[in-house]
Amino acid sequence: MARRVSGRRQLAVTVIAWAIGLAIFFPILWTILTSFKSEAEAIASPPSFLAFEWTLENYEEVNSRSNYPLHFMNSVIISLGSTLLGLLIAIPAAWSMAFVPAKRTKDILMWMLSTKMLPPVGVLIPIYLMFRDFGLLDTRIGLVVVLTLINLPIIVWMLFTYFKEIPGEILEAARMDGASLWDEVVYVLTPMAVPGIASTLLLNVILAWNEAFWTLNLTAAKAAPLTAFIASYSSPEGLFYAKLSAASTLAIAPILILGWFSQKQLVRGLTFGAVK
Repeated sequence: MARRVSGRRQLAVTVIAWAIGLAIFFPILWTILTSFKSEAEAIASPPSFLAFEWTLENYEEVNSRSNYPLHFMNSVIISLGSTLLGLLIAIPAAWSMAFVPAKRTKDILMWMLSTKMLPPVGVLIPIYLMFRDFGLLDTRIGLVVVLTLINLPIIVWMLFTYFKEIPGEILEAARMDGASLWDEVVYVLTPMAVPGIASTLLLNVILAWNEAFWTLNLTAAKAAPLTAFIASYSSPEGLFYAKLSAASTLAIAPILILGWFSQKQLVRGLTFGAVK
């Protein structure tokens, strides 16, 4: 029987949750509001929250100065491309680890996860030199490859968790009916794991969209995504907060909309397997 929660405790938990949520969202809200201010109002002290003269001049200057559609398309292609390529590699890998485990399967999974603890700057020089020699600098293909490798451990771990929840007897029944290995993975396992695959896809699109270190170091102009688009408004002359906020708002708006409409799927994906 579930434990009854008092109304006062439920109200307190709700208030605390809203307070934490607003605290997390406040920097984004402040960035959006600053994007509608003039530069003088953006650095005014004390700052004004809503009582200021709203203007669109920052967006007009950002659009006239930068090629936003190009950066946007680069972000879409790089994030979707790296995620789909990662899924193509991770689905067979996670299947083998979940249903045909070896003695070292857990060690391999832990080793894959440990690679995420490596500071990216530690491998920047060798990767940069390899990209230079293979002509992959400032190319979408190069960024797709490097972001696939960076996020692959997370994709494998998430899919492994989903696949472990699928009864092995279902796959055995498919084998008894004459299904080949390809049929088993494509027509039996994958359709059953669609919610998990969708959650993994959404989370890794967000991670790839927000990746800044590699996009800033491996691109210049042609393949620069929105993270490089934001960085272009930080110059030796100083920080122009209003214009930087406008560029940031344009960059985060698509992923905020995606996260808002897919939040239930994302929460399910991040908490899958935590409660049984």
